[in-house]
Order: sequence, then structure tokens, then C-alpha cells
Amino acid sequence: MATLTKQEIGTVLAKQGILIAFALFMIGFTLANAKFLSPDNLFSVVRSSTILGVMALGVTFVVISGNLDLSVGSMMSFSTIVVLDLHDKIGPLLAIPAMFAMTMALGAMIGFLVGYLKLNSLIVTLGMLSAIHGLTLTYSGGKNMDIDNKDGTWFDVFGQGSALGIPVPILIFIALAALLGLLLAKTPFGRKVYAVGGNGTAATFSGIHRARTVFACYIISAFCVATAGLIQASRSMGSQNTVGQGMELEVLAAVILGGASLMGGSGTIFKTVIGVLILGFIQNGLLLMGLQFYVQFIVTWIIIILAVWLDIAAKRGRLWSPIA
Repeated sequence: MATLTKQEIGTVLAKQGILIAFALFMIGFTLANAKFLSPDNLFSVVRSSTILGVMALGVTFVVISGNLDLSVGSMMSFSTIVVLDLHDKIGPLLAIPAMFAMTMALGAMIGFLVGYLKLNSLIVTLGMLSAIHGLTLTYSGGKNMDIDNKDGTWFDVFGQGSALGIPVPILIFIALAALLGLLLAKTPFGRKVYAVGGNGTAATFSGIHRARTVFACYIISAFCVATAGLIQASRSMGSQNTVGQGMELEVLAAVILGGASLMGGSGTIFKTVIGVLILGFIQNGLLLMGLQFYVQFIVTWIIIILAVWLDIAAKRGRLWSPIA
């Protein structure tokens, strides 16, 4: 019987370690609480993960292109507050496209700074995180937003409606994942995203317009954030002006868990969906075990560190640096 060498074991753990860890989590949570694998609980986890998942789909494009977007949490707060405010002023039929336009304008600004001016995406989006948060507070006057006539509007269909027994948020998530998955995997634009993230200089010499590709990735990310904001606003029919605060780390964790490399050039929409579900099930399992919600922040941090470590290890073919 053949035995695996240490290097082979390290390679397997580096490439599949997060799935192994997830399997261990699932087994542990099931043993701790029999309700964990019940159909109702599984369905609830998927539904509660849709907002995070929709945002992660867009960020996947940004990460594969070799950049980061830490502004998505604040941007989601902005889109949620704007659509709720405009709902009562101009009606949902005009409020929704107006909110999408305003949110995508913010994405275009980031895309211009990172793509065309070639500024560092970490610095730009970290700055935009604070700027958009300030914009949201200024727009709302520091107040939370609520829809006045909750019973006389069809706006709740995006967050509370269902079709064929399936909640609309899940249907939106599935449809958007399928559409963006095809865009990334089957179109020339998708190949450009991988090329720019893999080697931007080589992509430029190959005739690929790097700045335009990066700009488009941030537009896609902003569109997904606006969609998540629409679902959030429709679900609660009201919101705090900090509803998306801190979600940027969860989104990034989900994308990295799905196998997208922080170095750019790798990742898929399908694996991002898996990463979202992994994060959702881990958080749900912790709650069923009786742990407080703030423990999730610690676990999310651990998951990010673990995922980044495994990503780097997969590229060098071993878990530990040969220098160490």
C-alpha cells in the first residue's frame, strides 16, 4: 500500500484543507446539535446568506483581477438607506433604478482611481469605506430609515416574496450567480479578468486594456452591492444607517474560502458560492452551540488567516516556507 510523503500530504492539505476543515466543522456541529442538518435549518442558512452571497459574487471579479474592495460594507449601507428614502419620495419604480445609478457611480469612482490612475486598491477602498460611511450619515442626517406605508407597496417582494415555494432572495442569488458565472467563465471579458489578475504587464502587452477591465470589475461589484442593498431594504422595510458595517470582511472571507487568490488570477463564481455557504453554516453552527454572535467575528478572522495561508501554501506546494 502506497504511502504519501510529507510534501504530498502538505500539498493535499494546502489545496483541500479548507474543505477538510469544513467537513470537520459540519460533523462537530451535527454532534453538538441534531437540529443542525434539519431541512428547515439548512434552508434558513441559505436564505440568510443571500445578501452576503450577492455581494461576494461581485467582489470575486475584483479579487480575480488582482485587486481588493473594502468599501462594499459601507456601500451596502448607502444603497439600503437611499432606496428606503427615495421609496417614500418618488415611489419604488423610480427609487430602485435611482439607487442603482448612485451606487454604481461610487463603484465607477473607485474603478477610475484603481484602474485608470493605478492607485493601490487597498488604500483607495479603505479610504472609500470611511468616505461612503460619512456620505450615508450625511444623506440620512444620522437617522435610520423606515418606509411609512408598509402595507401599500409591492417593494417587499424582493426580500420577503417567494415563487414556487422558493424565497425571492434565493432566486435572485441563484440567477445572478449563474449569469456572472457564465460571464466570467465563458466570455472574452472573463478571460481578460483572469489575464489582468494573473499578470497585468503581460496582459497589457497582449493587447488587453487593463484599466478598462479593472474599471468594469468595480462596476460589477457595485451592481451586486446595490442588489444586496435592495434585498436588505425590502426584507426589513427599514434599516439602520450602519447595516452593512463590517460586512466587507465577511465578504472577503467568503471569496477567499471559495478559492480566489488574493494575488489575483484564480477563482470561480461557483466556488465563491461554496465559500458563502461554508461561512454561513459555520456561523449558524456556532449559534446553535449557544455561542454569542460576536464570537463569529473571531471565527471569521481565524478563517481569513487560515484561507490566506492555504492559498499561499498551494502556490508554493507546501504548508511551511522552505526558508523557515
